[in-house]
Amino acid sequence: MTSDRNARQDAQDAGDRLLAEHASEDPFAAAFKATRMPMLITDPRQDDNPIIYSNRAFSELTGYSPEELVGRNCRFLQGPETDKAAIGRIRKAIEEQRPISENVLNYRKDGSTFWNALFVSPVMDASGEVIYFFASQLDFTEIRNKEMDLASARQSAEQKVQESTADLRAALEAKTLLVHEVDHRVKNNLLTIASIIRLQSRLTKNEIAQRTLRSVLDRVEALGMVHRKLFTMDDVARFDIAEFARELVTDVVGGLKRDDITMSLDVSTVLVPAIKASPLALIVNELVGDAVRRGLKDGGGEIHVEVKRLNGHFLIAVSDTVHPVPVDPEEQEMGQLMLETCARQLGAKIERQEQTGRTTVRVTLPVENIAEAGKH
Repeated sequence: MTSDRNARQDAQDAGDRLLAEHASEDPFAAAFKATRMPMLITDPRQDDNPIIYSNRAFSELTGYSPEELVGRNCRFLQGPETDKAAIGRIRKAIEEQRPISENVLNYRKDGSTFWNALFVSPVMDASGEVIYFFASQLDFTEIRNKEMDLASARQSAEQKVQESTADLRAALEAKTLLVHEVDHRVKNNLLTIASIIRLQSRLTKNEIAQRTLRSVLDRVEALGMVHRKLFTMDDVARFDIAEFARELVTDVVGGLKRDDITMSLDVSTVLVPAIKASPLALIVNELVGDAVRRGLKDGGGEIHVEVKRLNGHFLIAVSDTVHPVPVDPEEQEMGQLMLETCARQLGAKIERQEQTGRTTVRVTLPVENIAEAGKH
């Protein structure tokens, strides 16, 4: 107890000497006492670097009177939740006699906490020896609380975004499964219908009826191909009409089993909304079917298919050079009606050119008419 009393007296004496060095009219002394910023001075030349002087603002901040502060090391402001790493950095800086600033949680006399923006700086004499440490504090609890509230609000918002994203992802997955299931069922139903039509065509002896049934079968199979591709695609909202055209013309030409047919393709990926897939697929089917009816299946020839985006327009074009054969008027009329109906549904324009044995049919429509989902 006596040693503690002596230590406190030594600290008090050091403080008195410091004040004696600065007269009351000294601007430093006046500013130190009057400033609203909490400040204190410690003496590293004494054991445990005790406080030798503090101003009124420091007492108001911590609740300790000047008499309770003198002779004590500043660690009494620490508590259970004070960051030990920050304290370690402060202690190391003092040992190395260099300035440091740290934000640290401190405790008042009544046990309440405050966030302290602490700045500690060594004070040297003319010979370069550290004779004091000067420490200033700034209570930024309100700012810290606002930061924590903001961080909490941000975390809560991020959590809600994550939850919403998860919900949307789950909803999208459910929608994808549902759409795939619908496409699967439609595909199966179209396959069933195609099988019935094919069987009826085989049993029918009437040639006109057979041609009619085969014409219907071609269109049903084209729609079945659309839903088969939609069923296998990861993106249920988009459909690659160019890939469909490539597959359809390859299947049709391959199914004709003629060595005298030359096929060429100029297609680039054009993704369209799935809802537009059926009319676009039927357009491709009718253009290819027209070339087949006019002689491709009988005498061979050349067929060239284009599907691409060009000058702000979406283009489907089929050119053919065939040896013409008589075409059934009703079948031709039906094909023309199908083509015009699908084109009208999409707001498309049809152009037909015939010159020196070559027929070219171009179907164009502005990209915005099909709300193109993407092109690569």
